[in-house]
Amino acid sequence: MNSWYKDFSEYMGEIFPGVKVQKLSIDAGFTCPNRDGSIGTGGCIYCNNASFTPSYCHPGDSIETQIEKGKAFFGRKYPEMKYLAYFQSYTNTFGKDTGSLLSLYRRAASVEGVAGIIIGTRPDCLPDSLLSGLADLNRDITVIVEIGAETSSDITLRLINRNHTWGRVEDAVTRLHAAEIRTGLHLIAGLPGESPEDVLSTVRKACALPIESIKMHQLQIVKGTPLLHLWEKGEISVWPFSPEEYLELCVRIVRTVPRHICIERFLASSPPDMVVMPRWGMKNYQFTNLLHNRLRGMQ
Repeated sequence: MNSWYKDFSEYMGEIFPGVKVQKLSIDAGFTCPNRDGSIGTGGCIYCNNASFTPSYCHPGDSIETQIEKGKAFFGRKYPEMKYLAYFQSYTNTFGKDTGSLLSLYRRAASVEGVAGIIIGTRPDCLPDSLLSGLADLNRDITVIVEIGAETSSDITLRLINRNHTWGRVEDAVTRLHAAEIRTGLHLIAGLPGESPEDVLSTVRKACALPIESIKMHQLQIVKGTPLLHLWEKGEISVWPFSPEEYLELCVRIVRTVPRHICIERFLASSPPDMVVMPRWGMKNYQFTNLLHNRLRGMQ
């Protein structure tokens, strides 16, 4: 445990005392409403799903097979480890009826060694019927919902083709809290048109909601995205964070986030050959070490 903020290991230790847990990503073949024409096409302008999908995670495999491959990948080092089945790719509460969705989650929960499930989704894809089913499931196994919020600016949300509002985020978090389901928000620093002060404004608004965790990272422009083409043509600009500038922003974020809210991470880690900018050549743990050193030096 570090003294500056609650990290992911401490958060998991509160939920699973004395147990080491590892996320296992699952690609269950979902899409998103801003991809399939429901509310838009093209998806988020910065998104290339291949940039964060592990090698063991393949939608052609069953959920059970993907989990077993993930267990084999991580289990050699920690044979007693428990796992969180992480429905990560795209919007994992969209495009199926409630019964089918709950069946998928229960299949994952039934795999030996799975101690909980994490469901990545959008704030506009959480109907009350699903929340009721998740509340029931949460009585049997730990359920965490991770909402892609990205920013509190509705202008930016339109620009990046999210096609939802911050108000939908507030509504979704409030209803999840009422259903007693742990909730995390995903936020991105350096979105087009946003300054470090805008990022801190989003963090403050996020922390005013009844959430358990924040997952933070810097914007990366990766290959195969509309953002890359817009940026190359000079039609869109992003804040050019240097490692030092982003480090200072993260110090301010740590000072802003109350300790009861976990900060899961600070850095994106797309494969280096996919990243166009910023190319810092730094892994998450390396950046976290720099941050801890900076915080230690400020005591």
